[in-house]
Amino acid sequence: MVELIHLAIGDIAERLTGQTKVENIRKTLSNFFREENNRVSYQNVWIAEVFDEVTGMILTYSGAAASQLDKPLLERLRRKTRNQNMFFDQEADVGDLYIDTVSVSPKFQGYGIGTKLLWKAEELALQKGYERISLNVAKNNRYAKKLYNRIGYQEDKEIQINGHTYDYMVKRLKVHASGE
Repeated sequence: MVELIHLAIGDIAERLTGQTKVENIRKTLSNFFREENNRVSYQNVWIAEVFDEVTGMILTYSGAAASQLDKPLLERLRRKTRNQNMFFDQEADVGDLYIDTVSVSPKFQGYGIGTKLLWKAEELALQKGYERISLNVAKNNRYAKKLYNRIGYQEDKEIQINGHTYDYMVKRLKVHASGE
């Protein structure tokens, strides 16, 4: 899981962990993955498997809970750097179910696993009563942007995360009233 998260978020993992070496980044992410109530917790992850092999994952949480979920990572980082003024960029809007990370193992890419994971996140969002689901995609990631557009995500705004420009993409969901 941690390898897939790291592959997807790249240098944001360095920012979240305060580490630069791959093994240290993944060790720190792994520790947080095992714990509850933080951004990268196992609680927020859906896993795709084929014959007991992990093929991909998607990590989602409420945009309203983002700052609370960031708190354990931020507190650790502030202690490590002795800098109480550190902060993380706001990635998610309050009213959205936010897709923090979607990642498919390189050997399983091109088989529709990413699309199915996105549909799973949308299903989860509907179950929880969200009208919008959102994600960020790097400005230059044409392949991912094409996928997101194809399944209904639209660019909403540009945001900065860790010094990089991202398109904040949103999909409006059709929430059905009970009995429909």
